[in-house]
Amino acid sequence: MQWMMLQQDEPEDFVIATGQQYSVREFITWSAKELGIELRFEGEGVEERGIVDAVSGDIAVSVKPGDVIVRVDPRYFRPAEVETLLGDPSKAKEKLGWVPEISAREMRAEMVASDLQTARRHALLKAHGLELPVAMEN
Repeated sequence: MQWMMLQQDEPEDFVIATGQQYSVREFITWSAKELGIELRFEGEGVEERGIVDAVSGDIAVSVKPGDVIVRVDPRYFRPAEVETLLGDPSKAKEKLGWVPEISAREMRAEMVASDLQTARRHALLKAHGLELPVAMEN
């Protein structure tokens, strides 16, 4: 898609999106399920939390029912928050012939797999005495 955009004779703006809309809660729920975690959400607004209801399988071994694993952090709110975001990729399809190659669910599965691999690597190093900081946003 980026290569296709750069091949245009005249620069133009393109929306690169699936044209489908999902909530942050849906994305979080799918990601948790990928790890065998069932979540429930309690509270509203900045007080909303994602709490572990159940854990199945052997992927999320350090997570247990009752753990709060999702919280709202107002530091990440946009200055001018909008109610809904939905990209229209029709111009990219019409002018570039571009269509999404993977779905949001497939992308999310790739992201979870990558993060899980990083977490396992960190746990292995820690188990063998190497204390490294886990990357976190400040």
